[in-house]
Amino acid sequence: MDLTLQSTPFFIPFALLLLLLWLSPISSVSAQEETPEERGMRIALAASESNEGFGDFSAELTMVIRDRRGGESTRQMRFKVLEVPDDGDKSLFVFDQPRDVKGTALLTHAHINAPDDQWLYLPALQKVKRISASERSGSFMGSEFAYEDMRAGEVAEYTYKYLREEPCGELTCTVIEQYPLDEKSGYSKKVIWQDTEERRSWKMELYDRKDSHLKTLTFAKYKQYLDKYWRAEEQTMENHLTGASTVLKWTEFEFGKNLEESEFTQTALRRIR
Repeated sequence: MDLTLQSTPFFIPFALLLLLLWLSPISSVSAQEETPEERGMRIALAASESNEGFGDFSAELTMVIRDRRGGESTRQMRFKVLEVPDDGDKSLFVFDQPRDVKGTALLTHAHINAPDDQWLYLPALQKVKRISASERSGSFMGSEFAYEDMRAGEVAEYTYKYLREEPCGELTCTVIEQYPLDEKSGYSKKVIWQDTEERRSWKMELYDRKDSHLKTLTFAKYKQYLDKYWRAEEQTMENHLTGASTVLKWTEFEFGKNLEESEFTQTALRRIR
């Protein structure tokens, strides 16, 4: 991401606002007294807190890419993520199959008070390519997921607005809007459905820069790990413009891997096997 777009001085006041909102006793502020923006922010913070403290984990993935005519291609990946205290997570996707993409990897360093960093390793060229801010809205390896979809956004990277509560299956969901502060994001906003019980996301509508409903991401088959952390075993991204879709099927979640920061560097990308 272009550092000139969102400089650190912009993030610091916003991070301070988050801290003040978080330290304010929620019980002392009724829903009637909150603005929709404050309530949306509080919901986002609660969801973020419910996922903190996992340390690290790894998983296996199958990516199924479907075109509008029903044709399919399948790719196998592995994933690992490291939680970094006082900063964003570091994550790594590595392709294992098919042969023509084997060893291709996407490394992401998320940050709380600064723009994120992303790099793509291309083994055929033995080259590490930095993903620029303007490239993050592009397709990730031919899928309906963009590069910016393959990272866990930090709360401070967005503003929020509470819309409503409504039934979602057998659950009750809050519906909030999320607006990116990054002017080079491919999205103008996201509308997110989260259940009120566990703060799990079930659906996300993604709108392009012209505010048209471009894609919908749905989550299914949640499982809980370590009696706290919920992970969806299936994510489906549908593109309403092209009729294509991509499914991510997650398996083999393992927490407490004792991963090291040295595993999430540009140098480490060149050692991937």
